[in-house]
Amino acid sequence: MALPHAHLLDVINVAPLGPALQSAVSTSLIKTDRLQLLHLVLPEHHDVPRHHVRDECTIHCLEGELEVVTPGGTRRLRAGDLVVLPAEQAYSLRARSDCAVLMTLLLQNGDAGDNGGDRAVTGNDGRA
Repeated sequence: MALPHAHLLDVINVAPLGPALQSAVSTSLIKTDRLQLLHLVLPEHHDVPRHHVRDECTIHCLEGELEVVTPGGTRRLRAGDLVVLPAEQAYSLRARSDCAVLMTLLLQNGDAGDNGGDRAVTGNDGRA
């Protein structure tokens, strides 16, 4: 059973989790036809394989340290840092410590990728 999303005008708390970070899980906070907010919780040394989304997206490190790896280089984010990725930018994530990340995706008809993400590129084998 999926967890319920917040609704427009709901107040969403993304304050640092502190000691609760180690037992927290990633969640989709809100999703509309045009916007999705993801609260990603990544344990230290966890990598998110290479992929991309259709439009610009933001990656905001709420706590911990995270590397955003693109073909053009690596951006190291610490608590409070934010990076905006261009549309169609391939990237992967590397958690350098336990971290929480707020990711904002722009959607087209409720989807961040073509046809439900079937063209999203992850890993070396091209599977989503």
